[in-house]
Amino acid sequence: MGPDRFSPGRAAGDLPGLLKRYVRQETVEPLRAAGRFLVFGLLGAFFLGLGVVLLAVGGLRGLQSSGLLDGSWSWVSYLAPAAVLTGVAAITVSRIGGRKNLDG
Repeated sequence: MGPDRFSPGRAAGDLPGLLKRYVRQETVEPLRAAGRFLVFGLLGAFFLGLGVVLLAVGGLRGLQSSGLLDGSWSWVSYLAPAAVLTGVAAITVSRIGGRKNLDG
């Protein structure tokens, strides 16, 4: 018969490979998944922030070109996007935090 599959020599030879696979499974792969989550989250936050700012600048330019707020009321066209951005920031900050347990 050939070598026994449960012989001490075979078990000692499999141990480093088994440990290597276990360490990779329990450390490297979760860290890689967390890194991917972090990168996509930061990219999403950046592009959402950029979009909101560009929309505010577009709204400002639209108010300025409308001609409704000329002369002594020209400052209102700057106040409106600032108020909208402040409201968006307040809503964003209010939504930050853990979810409360609804079970009591």
